[in-house]
Amino acid sequence: TWYSWIEQGRDVSVSASALARLARILRLSPAERDYLFELAGKRDPQAAYGPGDADIPPGLPETVAQIASPAYLLDRAWTALAWNRAAARLFTGWLDDDAVERNLLRYIFLDLAARTLIRDWEARARRVAAEFRADYSRHIAAPEMRELVDDLARASALFAEAWDAHAVVDREGGERTFDHPDDGYLRFRQLTLLPARHPDIKLVVLIEEADAQAVTVP
Repeated sequence: TWYSWIEQGRDVSVSASALARLARILRLSPAERDYLFELAGKRDPQAAYGPGDADIPPGLPETVAQIASPAYLLDRAWTALAWNRAAARLFTGWLDDDAVERNLLRYIFLDLAARTLIRDWEARARRVAAEFRADYSRHIAAPEMRELVDDLARASALFAEAWDAHAVVDREGGERTFDHPDDGYLRFRQLTLLPARHPDIKLVVLIEEADAQAVTVP
């Protein structure tokens, strides 16, 4: 009855936990479960617990490996799940074979290599913090998200300041420039995609600008 009323758009007061039980009892598929919570205007409590490796769409890491441009997958905490050789070459210190920490935010704010690699590092770092806040708001209950923010705030004064500013922006595309230790000045156009049925995973592709090599850098 509740399900019928919800689909009919009636004003039914049902908690998220009750909807979760309903979805379990009815053995709803992931798509049907999402549909139920969307109709009810509630946040699925299951979404507070993020994707593990098993939740990566089959074949996606292999697809990333075949992309010619730098490409990588991020989970909801912005930790790299997969990447290709071009991305590993570009992001020195982050996607190296011997890297211990593969979280993008920790790399940008805590790794000195990022400060020399990323052009206009401080402005870009502030932007990244604002982009991450948009994702963070969708998973406030996830303990690893809170832990990540607390760790960064303790370790980076810039992150603490940027986070306290409460700026929120979507992760959009646009120009990304780098001063690579081996390849020199590089300019890319960033494209971020969300795989179907996996909104917590981001596929980021950096497409090199055609005229990037023609730019003279003093």
